[in-house]
Amino acid sequence: MALKSTVFKARLQVTDMDRNYYEEHQLTLARHPSETDERMMIRVIAFALNASESLQFTRGLSSDDEPDIWQKSLSDEIELWIDLGQPDEKRIRKACGRARQVIIYTYQQSSGNAWWGQHKNKLARFDNLSVVVIPEPAVAAIGRMAERAMQLQCTIQDAQLWFSNGEQAVEISPEFRKRAQGTGIRA
Repeated sequence: MALKSTVFKARLQVTDMDRNYYEEHQLTLARHPSETDERMMIRVIAFALNASESLQFTRGLSSDDEPDIWQKSLSDEIELWIDLGQPDEKRIRKACGRARQVIIYTYQQSSGNAWWGQHKNKLARFDNLSVVVIPEPAVAAIGRMAERAMQLQCTIQDAQLWFSNGEQAVEISPEFRKRAQGTGIRA
């Protein structure tokens, strides 16, 4: 018998002073049985950094044809494709061909550094690709915030992120390995 996903609910208040974006989002996250709390919370961070009314979670780990998060236009074109971890070059090439903008958030520092070292020359050709590292100490701290029902606040200013659940707060400084050209990358 296959294990089922665990459903988490989050009320996420985003205050993004860099983009003048101030909204509250009601999120439903299905955590795949193989997904850790840390990875699920990185999805929330990626959502907050790119928040918009049309941004949405996909089937993620359950689908090879979809990213973890995407934003589609009214004509069903993929405007933003967000993947987490260390996808292979074939998946990245496919994403860059299908979406206007692609962002990969890595969060496991040692294996992420090895992955980047192996792929950086191949990925340099993709002008619509950004690769962002979420530092490992922040990953562990936000993983401890995971609960079935969450009240989260995220403030973004000068490319710094403050993430809180009312009891704990974490400062996150995302680091760019590669920044997309001419897209006004949000991070």
